[in-house]
Amino acid sequence: MARSVTATTNGTSKRKNRAVNGSADGSAVASSKLENDPGYRDFFWTYTEEPHRTRRLAIIKAHPEVTKLCGPEPLTKYVVAGVVALQLLCAHLLRDTSFWSWKFWAVGYVIGATSNQNLFLAIHEISHNLAFRSAMANRLFAIFANLPIGVPYSASFRPYHLTHHKSLGVDGLDTDLPTALEAFFLDSILGKAFFCTFQIFFYAIRPITVYRVPFTWVHWINLLIQLGFDYVLVYCLPSFFSINSLLYLLLSSFLAGSLHPTAGHFIAEHYVYEKVLPEARDPSNNIPVPETFSYYGPLNLLTYNVGLHNEHHDFPAIPWTRLPVLHELAKEFYADLPHHRSWTYVLWRFIFDEEVGMRCRVKRKQGGRVVGGGTAVAKVADWKEDEVEA
Repeated sequence: MARSVTATTNGTSKRKNRAVNGSADGSAVASSKLENDPGYRDFFWTYTEEPHRTRRLAIIKAHPEVTKLCGPEPLTKYVVAGVVALQLLCAHLLRDTSFWSWKFWAVGYVIGATSNQNLFLAIHEISHNLAFRSAMANRLFAIFANLPIGVPYSASFRPYHLTHHKSLGVDGLDTDLPTALEAFFLDSILGKAFFCTFQIFFYAIRPITVYRVPFTWVHWINLLIQLGFDYVLVYCLPSFFSINSLLYLLLSSFLAGSLHPTAGHFIAEHYVYEKVLPEARDPSNNIPVPETFSYYGPLNLLTYNVGLHNEHHDFPAIPWTRLPVLHELAKEFYADLPHHRSWTYVLWRFIFDEEVGMRCRVKRKQGGRVVGGGTAVAKVADWKEDEVEA
């Protein structure tokens, strides 16, 4: 599990902290009412810069050859094509199987959820232009990878995810952060269990409640192709598919973002499992709190090495096959960082450990920028630059 590199607190996670100071969804009202509650826990607010740019520059200085690792990975398109074919095969084989049968759910959990999580993370890779050199080819290939997911997703994911990189931890811009309202209602064992079970819906709905990116031609193509694909499955090829085939794909997507081992990466990447000194929690002294955590375990083989998450945030232009090379090349920068060894244990501890919860995230009140437009305050929209920097 994660290894602590900081001293522990005075033993209580219920210590009163500074109140949450604003949120783009208006939930600051709920927070302000709680700031005098001795049982209230705040997020980890910081005034420090996110750590990845600084470490990237230090690694480039120490190992200038690291820049040669950047660029597309041709293998990605073949892996994606294989997983899409596997999901279509399973959808075909289950076309006459009852949705409520154990076989349907077992295949959905073991094969379907693992496959669709793989496709989620393929789209993550492609959003950084790491499947092809052409930005257009990456956009269109992401729409292809989206097909077994069942709902249009890839076009919206890209600008929100690139903003997550450009605005890591910035309240109101980084939509990977839970809102104060989520933390208020879900920071309990039952609340965290609910969040882990249905987190796919939180990640789907939360972004549009924080800010909305413009609906572009890519979104239209994503929407129309996905709806056309779903229609064909249900109505046009009765000898090969049925409504159950579509239900299998949708169930696979739900389970991929629920209590599934590979879903542990959603929480493992940025929730702070380390106990930190009280002075590190105080945003007035500029002491950084660890905010990105890597996972070094076997499930990276199925998930495009997304577990190497510090490495990915340090160098978003390095594809999944070369992240282990980056880790070995710059091992002195990563060896002492806290990390995880089990995504299953990440989920278990998140739910049952009172020291870990929805508020265990580092937040910033300002900085960052929006990629691809949007309606958030203090944003800088720049669609072209992200194609170079992604």
